[in-house]
Amino acid sequence: MRAKLGMSPIAWWNDDLAELSDDVSLEECLAQSRSAGFTGMEMGRRFPSDPEIMLPILKQADVTLCGGWFSGTLVDEDMADNKDRIQPMIDLFKAVNAPCIVYGEVGRSIQGDRSKPLATKPRLSDDEMKAYARRLTQFGEWCAEQGMPLSYHHHMAAVVETEPELDAFMRHSGEGIPLLLDAGHMAFAGGDVLRAIDNHHKRINHVHVKDVRMAVIEKLDRQKQSFLDAVALGAFTVPGDGSLDFGAIVERLANYGYEGWFVVEAEQDPKKNPPLKMAQVGYKELMRVMTAAGYTVETQGFPNA
Repeated sequence: MRAKLGMSPIAWWNDDLAELSDDVSLEECLAQSRSAGFTGMEMGRRFPSDPEIMLPILKQADVTLCGGWFSGTLVDEDMADNKDRIQPMIDLFKAVNAPCIVYGEVGRSIQGDRSKPLATKPRLSDDEMKAYARRLTQFGEWCAEQGMPLSYHHHMAAVVETEPELDAFMRHSGEGIPLLLDAGHMAFAGGDVLRAIDNHHKRINHVHVKDVRMAVIEKLDRQKQSFLDAVALGAFTVPGDGSLDFGAIVERLANYGYEGWFVVEAEQDPKKNPPLKMAQVGYKELMRVMTAAGYTVETQGFPNA
């Protein structure tokens, strides 16, 4: 089995919390990640939106674009609006040969609002979840028809956060909307990561290997503290520095034959946890557990052809 290791630039620049950002260029971010061993990088705010500009930057850094977040609003807004907003991203991702677009639902979400405690997260009724899941399936099918598959990201403080919510979403949606399995978000939400893999492995097409510091999460007052408060306090980190057993997680994915990207997405304070150092820690741990699980990790970055 073959796998690729990527990173998210959120370790360098946080879009929601400016104070959790290093003043480094895109080129330096890519160089640091590549020097640690990663061959891919998900898109962040400092990436150009023109493939003619992006491709030379990626080639110089010897990395590929391995995904990127789209802020979807299908829980509230119509299909046409979301299609219009995602079309330029589809065109860009096709031009640079990215594997997928990560769909993150921001409709009703409190993930970017520091004034909203975790306990006030939005919740969908059974009928709302059914309708939402059907819309996502249709949207995912349309994106795939345009040549770019989606990967649905369950997320803290959003409408699909908990394991039961993910189960309901997956039950009512179809194969047209694949799943991004995020270990850290599932653990933060109190779910069982291995059980989620067991239940939904057939739809997983992208994986975020986000680790958590459970000691931080367990001390949170969810009636008062927000998702962003948790991030600032250090709830997330890289594999090898947190509480999750990535040996078991990676082995479970290997047992189901998952091949593709494993992306380290670990937002935290770069001054307390320098991104290059954390990238090195995460890469070392992932190589250890992936080798043990029988993966061959690809080392080629930007394609030679």
